[in-house]
Order: sequence, then C-alpha cells, then structure tokens
Amino acid sequence: MGRVTPPVDPAGAPGTGPVAGGPALAARTRRLDVDLDLLAVAGDRGVLFEQGRQGLAGRGRAPVTIEVPRPASPAEAAATVHAVLATISVDDEVGRPGCGPVAIGALPFAPDRAGELVVPEVTVGRAEDGTRWITTIIAADAPAERHDELVDALLDDVADPPTGRPSATATDYRVTATRPAAEWCDAVASARDELRAGTGDKVVLAREVVVEAGRPIDRQVVLQRLRTAYPACMVYAVDGFVGASPELLVARTGDLVRSHPMAGTAPRSNDPTTDARLAAALLASTKDRAEHRFTIDMVHDTLLPWCSYLDEEAEPSVVAMANVQHLATLVEGRLSAPPASVIELLTALHPTPAVCGAPRSAALALIERFELLDRGRYAGPVGWVDATGNGTWAVGLRCAELDGPTARLFAGVGVVADSDPELELLETQAKLQALLSVLLRP
Repeated sequence: MGRVTPPVDPAGAPGTGPVAGGPALAARTRRLDVDLDLLAVAGDRGVLFEQGRQGLAGRGRAPVTIEVPRPASPAEAAATVHAVLATISVDDEVGRPGCGPVAIGALPFAPDRAGELVVPEVTVGRAEDGTRWITTIIAADAPAERHDELVDALLDDVADPPTGRPSATATDYRVTATRPAAEWCDAVASARDELRAGTGDKVVLAREVVVEAGRPIDRQVVLQRLRTAYPACMVYAVDGFVGASPELLVARTGDLVRSHPMAGTAPRSNDPTTDARLAAALLASTKDRAEHRFTIDMVHDTLLPWCSYLDEEAEPSVVAMANVQHLATLVEGRLSAPPASVIELLTALHPTPAVCGAPRSAALALIERFELLDRGRYAGPVGWVDATGNGTWAVGLRCAELDGPTARLFAGVGVVADSDPELELLETQAKLQALLSVLLRP
C-alpha cells in the first residue's frame, strides 16, 4: 500500500488548490478559554461533527476548494486532499489532532461519485480531556488583527444568539414512502433469490421516506434533539445533511487507528426483560452473526496492510440505541511509519459490507438493479481530516437531507440468502424512527 506524506510546496492540479487567482492563506490556532457549545458554533449553516460534546464545528468557508476524486486509489484521494491543506501556512500553539486547517464533509455513497470537503473560515474544537481551541483562516497578506476580529465576531454571536427560534420543527407533516412497501418487499425477495443462486453473499437495500412539513424544518432543533436522544452517537451536519451515526468507519490519531463496524440489527423494547431477550437472540442469531462477520473480515483485511499491529474483539457486543440494537466489534491497531492519512483508510474501506454487501462489486450491481433510488450522501463517509492526516469518519446513517420544509430519510437492511422480506421491512421501519421521532415531535 502507498503512504501519503503531505507535500510542503505542491504545484497543485487545476481545481484542487486555492480558488484560481485567490490569495495565499494562513491558519492560526489558539487555546480557547471559554467552553462553547459546538452546535451553537455551527449555527444554521455551518458544519458539525461531534460525539459526547467533543469534536469540531466550523462556520464560513475559506477560499479553497477540495474535491475528492472518485473513483481513485486511496493514495490518489489522500494526495488530492493534502495537497490543498498543505498550501495553507500554519501557526498552531495547541498541537492537537484537529488543530490547524481542517476539512469537513460528507461524501456520496456511490464510490464513483466525487465529493467535496469544506475548509471552514473559523473552526472550534474540543478534545476529550476538555482542551479547547479555535482556528481562523485569513489571507496570508491580511493584517494579523483579522484573526482576532474573526474570534471576537464568533464569541459575540454565540453569546447573543438570535431570538425567536421555533420551539418545534413544524406543526403539520405528510410522510410518504417513495416506493410502496409491497414493491420494496418484492425487490428484497428478488435480491435474496439472486444471492441464493450464487450472485453474492449479501446486499444492502435501502428505503426512502419523504417528510413534507408545513414550514421550513429548523436544522438547529433537529440537531439538538438528535444530540439529546442519541448521546453516544456521532452527530453531524454538513449543509442540509444531518444525522446521528452509531457507526465509526475509521479514526486515525497519530499512528493509532480504530474502526467500530456494525452489522446485524434487532428491535428494542420498553420492557427490560424483553429487551434483554432480544439482545440475547441477536447474539445467538446465525443469520446476523454471519452478516456481521462479512463486515469485520473486510474491515480487518483492508486495514491490515497499513498496520504494524491490528486486533479485533474476540466476540461482538450488542450496542443499544434508543430504537434498535446492533452487533458491533471494535477493530484497532497501530499504523506503520509513516502512518497513512485517514483519507487513504476511508477510501479503501468504503463501502463496507455493512452498507453495501459482499462481494462489493456484486453487491453494487444488485443495488443498482433493485434499490431504485439515489442514496446521495446516505451511507457515505462523513467526518473530518486535518493537515497531518488525523481524522474521524462515521458512516452517514440515521440521517436526513433537509431542504426547506422537506426531509428525505433513509434506512437500509442487509439481505442474505435466508432473509424474510417482511422482517426486513420491519427493520427499516424501526431504523427510520430515529429521525421520524425527531421530526414529528410536536
């Protein structure tokens, strides 16, 4: 496997560096004495990636464009991203992952569709130990005081937020499945029959539901509710794409690498005894354990060539969300020197069998034939990368695409040779509740 060392003075390819004719840029990172709410920092239009109040939030856009080429080799994708970040000079007094210039974004699910990352003009970070920082990006020839002006403007805005926000997202809704349930079940049955005939081992098929509200849906309200309902999840916002993902695709901190893939799902119950029985049945399920194994093997085998050491939990655990519970296995290790960028790693991993199927090429062909929808950024990678290759990326699940009064919601299931279409339909309904319960709350 290739390694990417960010270039010091890249020539840059057309469309990958600072905007044509734009200024050279300078990033400054300083410690932050106040503890800002990252959701407030992101505001209505900024970017957010947060887990347990730790993470990054940004607003504004530095005048650079980062288009992630796809299809591309992991090394090519990483080189493109880091060539842009390397053009920004850095004055960093904190030195933590996520300091200096960062790129944040959500990439499309389709492996052949290019994506875009945003470099915020102002980024606020918060680490697990409480360390806080703020990064500002200005033209390199601008007065240094411009950094302070950006910091002061952010602090003033967060301290005095706009008034008059609605107390709920809307008062009336219409919810419509874009494909009738019976037709979708027929598609699942057809895909299952293809698997039985030897086409592949697993395919993930998704459903789409559209929510139409009586007024524009308030992104801040949705994110606040997701944060409250799913405190262990990675809450994100990129433009109108919002969600709370339980699944870590890959994270890199220095030479440490982690992935926490999930595959195999069971419903939750309000009764503790029933809930425990459902969890035990999930752990004992031959179907779900086999589906889970496809994903763990792929993640382990994909990361291993970059690692000097890589291990996985001996047995999967059950991770409980508010509405469903999943089988999950932590994979972690150390990267060989020099460590690969997180962009290399996510490009190699995506799409995993958890959101696509196995083998990948066969599963993508079955999705094209039977799913009949444009996933957009649903089930694609969402997260951040800094100039040294650190970053955290989730799988874009439990999500909605917001556009004024409209929200597109998605949920997928893993179809294998012994899948029951009606049970798979029930699983999508349970997963869709994650966002429906947020959007439809009075």
